[in-house]
Amino acid sequence: MNSVTVKTFILTMVALVAFAGNSMLCRLALKTMSIDAGSFTLLRLISGAVALIFLTRLFRESRQDRGRSIKYSDSGGWLGGFSLFVYAAFFSYAYVSLDTATGALILFGSVQISLIVYGMAKGEKLSLIEGLGFLVSCAGFAYLLLPELTKPSSVGLALMVVSGCAWAVYTVQGQGSKSPLNDSAYNFTRALPFSLLLFILMAFGLLGEVTLSWRGVLLATASGALTSGIGYAVWYSALRSLSTTVAAVSQLAVPVIAAILAIMFVGEAITIRLLLSSVAVLGGISIVIMSKRSNKIKYE
Repeated sequence: MNSVTVKTFILTMVALVAFAGNSMLCRLALKTMSIDAGSFTLLRLISGAVALIFLTRLFRESRQDRGRSIKYSDSGGWLGGFSLFVYAAFFSYAYVSLDTATGALILFGSVQISLIVYGMAKGEKLSLIEGLGFLVSCAGFAYLLLPELTKPSSVGLALMVVSGCAWAVYTVQGQGSKSPLNDSAYNFTRALPFSLLLFILMAFGLLGEVTLSWRGVLLATASGALTSGIGYAVWYSALRSLSTTVAAVSQLAVPVIAAILAIMFVGEAITIRLLLSSVAVLGGISIVIMSKRSNKIKYE
């Protein structure tokens, strides 16, 4: 393994741990009622925007960037900012009732399945083995979700599915990005007005109550600045040396890492149903992705 490969491997693992850390920090904050979901979303997006803007000014993504001011990019536009807000807000509200590992599996499974469906809607056809993999992943989702539909967590499940779909939209919107780190920074800022509106509605008691504590604020800030802002920056650096297929498959490790972090820091237990669902969902999706090596959809 040469130095470049080692560097890419390390960057990839750091990014995947950061993605899983997002789930852990959110669940840790909301499980202990240290902060409400709306405030968590707002603080996460603010701290993420600050971290990303700082990084874009510290590290130019190309030589052409050096010595000139950073401007707003049209990549994604306001739709990109809104889809980012929907992802972050529904993500937070979902974790009020979901365990860390379950939420991460639903999120990343929803993202990948949404992108596969998007490709099919654009005329891409699945081969027999790809179709089988897709059906297996859908069956895994059904196995996980159906027994929960009569329980309070059904709301969290639905919210996380919407969050995953919103992240898929955000991914598609960013396909043409020539400066992904810069675009991410400004999409975070575009998401802030929507988050502020949510916070204002909560302040007036229209969408729950505002709950703040120093512990909750610190967890939300860490989620935005570290696991979102710096995590995205590290991921984009790794992507330069990863194929689309490897990037897509590697993200399937996030629910597994999230489960490990949940056991270590949140005190959650992993059920047999979750394990079997994970094998079906992640296995089915990996079959589709690895079979479509020429797929034009960007999963990263």
